[in-house]
Amino acid sequence: MHSPPSLSGRRILLVEDESLVAALAEDLLLDAGCEVVLAMRLDEALALAADDEVELGILDVNLGTERSYPVADLLRARGTPFIFATGYGREGLNGGYQDVPVLQKPYRGADLLRSADDALRGSMSSHR
Repeated sequence: MHSPPSLSGRRILLVEDESLVAALAEDLLLDAGCEVVLAMRLDEALALAADDEVELGILDVNLGTERSYPVADLLRARGTPFIFATGYGREGLNGGYQDVPVLQKPYRGADLLRSADDALRGSMSSHR
């Protein structure tokens, strides 16, 4: 699988509470040359999202009984692009997030890399 060059060296916050999905996504991003910081719980994700070095967030919406919206809000306030990864599609998002790119689960590796590349290339310029 060909990795977009824009991903190489980028620091990606991956928020995913399912171990297998997290491991697969992390491997894909690492193979694309990214530095990945992984959070599997909301408190971890919030702490990592406060890092100035994070360049993109890939957020699973549902984290057990919690939602990743506070992480999205923090990234949005910082001007950091993010995408939601969810099995519920855009319809499953709260109203204030309808403009955020959605990666439909289950996703293929190429879809993950393309979505990350698009977000980093400025498809979310309205949030910067």
